[in-house]
Amino acid sequence: MTVLSGRAQRSRQARPVTRPVRGVTSAAAVDVVVPGAIDDQARPSGGNIYDRRLCQGLTDVGWVVREHRLAGSWPVPNDTDRGLLAAVVARVPRGGLLLVDGLIASAAPDELRRCSVLGIRLIVLVHLPLGVAAPPESAVATRERAVLAGADVLIATSRWTGRWLVDHYRLPSERVHVAEPGVASAGLTWPTAAGGRLLCVGALAPHKGQDLLVSALARLGEFDWRCGLVGPEAEPAYGRSVRDLITSSGLTERVELTGPLAPAELMARYAETDLVVVPSRIETYGMVVCEAHARGIPVIATLAGGLPDTLGLAGDGSGPGLLIPVGDPESLADALRRWLTDETLRSRLRDAAAARRQMLPAWSSTVEHIDVILSGLVP
Repeated sequence: MTVLSGRAQRSRQARPVTRPVRGVTSAAAVDVVVPGAIDDQARPSGGNIYDRRLCQGLTDVGWVVREHRLAGSWPVPNDTDRGLLAAVVARVPRGGLLLVDGLIASAAPDELRRCSVLGIRLIVLVHLPLGVAAPPESAVATRERAVLAGADVLIATSRWTGRWLVDHYRLPSERVHVAEPGVASAGLTWPTAAGGRLLCVGALAPHKGQDLLVSALARLGEFDWRCGLVGPEAEPAYGRSVRDLITSSGLTERVELTGPLAPAELMARYAETDLVVVPSRIETYGMVVCEAHARGIPVIATLAGGLPDTLGLAGDGSGPGLLIPVGDPESLADALRRWLTDETLRSRLRDAAAARRQMLPAWSSTVEHIDVILSGLVP
């Protein structure tokens, strides 16, 4: 498995990337299949942000990017959805490169099997393997395993995901590359002394664990805090259950469900935040952690998936946040209680988060790594 860490990425930025020569006027091209909602601000996601940054970044470094936005019910496609993907595959030139977002690719083994027949080099970009939340012998996992086993190259967006693919799907490690997300630079946030401005960013869905956060906050009524839950309602039934929990816990004046925010609004919200909380049950990377650290904001996160890797350490080995067990509102309440009552802890975590921001990779590093991977596939 090929991994390029943030520090290694920065050390390589000054070195030019050389692609195979294809003629004086010809440029390397790649067809990229992304979800139809990639730019829908009403349904923001880390995967969509990554895909957009990648497409734009590859264009900026000289690739001809033919972007195909596939609407539909992916990763549970109907026949029409499958037909749209098949039509894209049919249009890719023989020997061409086809990069497909894993949300789409993992559900389409039949359509993508034709890539090998047509001489197309298939690259699958894996944000969150569908098999993580499915039994190993389920149809979901079986389809995904078949697709990934047949791909020429897999690009995982976190080290944890890369390890998971190798360990659970028994994929050859030499075909699995890791290109972690970058983060945009931002100014330091000015904290309040008490640290009571809390923020949780993510789609309102069970795997993001907002119910666990509300349950934890219900145990902290004696402290001065406010919490914003920012993100689209991915699953209406779950959204209703979180609202009911907020009401039944008497927290309607202290917990705000904002829905999705436009980028400028989200940036403004970060500027008024003391602590970011990531209560996820499943998380392969956790871009919100880096967004917090880019502003010097500490994070309380669970041990789910790739979150410990993403939280990381500052250069002196200090932690820019706290890690807690998955699915444990009592442990989350204890961590929040420590944050709210221990001024020394708040100061230490803020210093570590401010130091951590200097170690975060830029999006240009992510693009450079994928540029190198794709260049190695150009005939």
